[in-house]
Amino acid sequence: MRTVLLASLRVHTRRYVAAAQAVVVGVSFVVTTAALTSATRDGLTQGVSAPYAGADVVATGLGGDDAARVVAAADASGNGASVLGWASERVRLDGRVLGDVDEVGHLASGDLRWQDLTDGAFPTRAGEAVVEDAVADRDGLAVGDRLEVGSGASAVEVRVVGLVDSPSMLVRSDVYLTWADLAPFADSMYVDSVAWAGPTGPLAAAVPDASIQSADEHVAELTADVNRGVDVIALMLLLFASIALFVSVLVIANTFSILFAQRQRDLALLRCVGATRRQVLASVRAEALVLGAVASVVGLAVGTGAGLGLVALVDARFPDAGLGRASVSPAWYAGAAVTGLLVTLVASWLPTRRVTAVDPLTALRPDAGVDARSGAGRVRIALGAVAVLGGVALLALSVQAVSAPVMVAGGVLSFTGLLLLLPLVVPALISATARATGRVLGTPGRLAAGNAVRNPRRTAATAASLLIGVTLTTAVLTGMASARGAVDDEMDHDHPLDATVTAGRDPLPHNAADVVAAVDGVGDVLTLSGTRATVGGLGEVEVLATPDDLDPVARGTATTLVPADGQVLLPYDLVDGDVPTRVSVTGSDGRTVRLEVVLGDGWGDAALVTRTTLDRLTDAPTDGAVWARADDDADADRLADDLDVAAASFGGSADGGFAERAYVDLQLDVVTGAVVGLLGISVVIALIGIANTLGLSVLERGRENALLRALGLTRRQLRVMLGLEAVLLSVVATVLGTAIGTSFAWVGVQAMVRSVVPEAPLVLPWGQLAAVVLVSAVAGLLACGAASCGSMSL
Repeated sequence: MRTVLLASLRVHTRRYVAAAQAVVVGVSFVVTTAALTSATRDGLTQGVSAPYAGADVVATGLGGDDAARVVAAADASGNGASVLGWASERVRLDGRVLGDVDEVGHLASGDLRWQDLTDGAFPTRAGEAVVEDAVADRDGLAVGDRLEVGSGASAVEVRVVGLVDSPSMLVRSDVYLTWADLAPFADSMYVDSVAWAGPTGPLAAAVPDASIQSADEHVAELTADVNRGVDVIALMLLLFASIALFVSVLVIANTFSILFAQRQRDLALLRCVGATRRQVLASVRAEALVLGAVASVVGLAVGTGAGLGLVALVDARFPDAGLGRASVSPAWYAGAAVTGLLVTLVASWLPTRRVTAVDPLTALRPDAGVDARSGAGRVRIALGAVAVLGGVALLALSVQAVSAPVMVAGGVLSFTGLLLLLPLVVPALISATARATGRVLGTPGRLAAGNAVRNPRRTAATAASLLIGVTLTTAVLTGMASARGAVDDEMDHDHPLDATVTAGRDPLPHNAADVVAAVDGVGDVLTLSGTRATVGGLGEVEVLATPDDLDPVARGTATTLVPADGQVLLPYDLVDGDVPTRVSVTGSDGRTVRLEVVLGDGWGDAALVTRTTLDRLTDAPTDGAVWARADDDADADRLADDLDVAAASFGGSADGGFAERAYVDLQLDVVTGAVVGLLGISVVIALIGIANTLGLSVLERGRENALLRALGLTRRQLRVMLGLEAVLLSVVATVLGTAIGTSFAWVGVQAMVRSVVPEAPLVLPWGQLAAVVLVSAVAGLLACGAASCGSMSL
């Protein structure tokens, strides 16, 4: 049997290529995940302890005001304090806003200074700063540049005296200031922690409610948190790897089913000349074992190269990503190799068992596949129907109960039942298209439809692998489109205005609207009347009258911008501490009205009232603001920079929600692209399976194809027939997967998104769904290229 094994591997090597490719992709996916995870973990953990190297204790649970008290206590007691966190402030160079530079942090002194100097010197007094060297390279900053940090009365001007490298990614900032320059922004700072050097008495007295622990304990907790975070990422990637491996099982099982069906004569002859069933079974499973071992070794090599290459590429293209050294532990290699072997053995188990169970004398009979009239066929159909009905019931329950676990269970159960029913469903769908293909393409179309349904088991297994990938991809695309619709509605509510330019102490000039409209990326503009007024204890504020018609510039209904008579809308940024329910608003000519306070955001540093209220405050309103709507394809950073320059020329300030909207859209695009890309690996494996099935089918039907040629079928018609067969399989699986994926997405929106956003719509991305169908059909056509090449010599 050893000679038979070696001969079989040598003769059928080309037929095992597709199965080996599926294993290689799955195993390499696992190894690549390990490399990316290790690089991420190394980059995050290698500098975790650096900010706390000179500290005795660490205080957490602090705000910006608390951090200011800690620094004051350190100065008074002669101890050291390093505030680890940042304030999000605009940074300007020569009047130009640096859109990517917005995190301003504290540069401590002495042993608590944890940044590494790479050029220039550290600050010695207020008015000096250092910049992260990667940020300097990206934005063209250099030692000697003068930066303006912040806006309005709290803005400070500093000179760059050095460039630094920050070892820790967790608390790194773009620009580091001395506390004297950072103090004006303390109330808006995010404070991760404060490192303290010296006796803890003054620290505890300054912030009695803070959590204080030793520096070593804090570093240990941070390291554990980072590792848990990275492990979650790894588990998510391994989930997609599991999907790819499951599709690989279907491809390999289908490949072995066809191969062993073609070799029934050979296996029956071995049984006739004395080989036992056990020997034949061991021989064919040994072939699977050898295939799995070779493919796993190749997958380990490919995964290692891909992982190291991806890390190097990210480091080169995105130096701020902070990836560390990529390495794959022996445990990951062993796990990936064992996974590849198990996948191959599991996929080959049933096909090998089925083929050796056939009596030698009946081995020449063709495989009839699943017959509903047989006992096995009836059981399969009954189990599939029960699973589908039970899964649908669970999905309906998940919508009523708003339960994600129930939804997942229902989806898995119903989809499993559908897979059991595929030998009936897919051939029926293909047969339904036979009449149309026959009318359009004649004899090749009818032959293609007949060949595609001749072996229901093979057809179902081939379609199943592609069906899984397309279903998941469609569900993700539709789910993300629906989530994007819900997010857009929320953004319309929270950020109804794309851009605002609000007057400072002086009114805007009469041509302000024209200047704003001339900014690249600005669409419609609207000028608002207003006046300078004293609002409660907030001091002088620009009070604007909301126009009656906001449709040209506002997104959504913009109800948050429309006050009622007797109300004043105040932005959160202007309010500090407790807010009274009513305030006095006094105009420039001394008129005073009492108004009810309503808080909101999204229109800049101004108060909003009705036109009637503004008329009660002044008889001579001036141009107080220009509101604008941005073009959908506008560059958010450039738009913000240009509007900031325009506002500065008027002595005013620019604001708006377009940057936030663009940022959220970018995050959704990244998530969608990443998930679809990962699921695309499963689709690629499925297409490999289709190509392999068609290639083996051509070999199996060699005599039949030769007879068709002898009866008058041309090479071109034969090629069309094989191509149509591939396209039929691909399109039917894709359309069915699209319908199922869309249904799953609808359930997901009902069970998950609407629990947060009650009015969340189901958004069908028709263009993307059509692209999935088209790409799958074209890919299926290309997949049959190799198969048709094998038939052209007939």
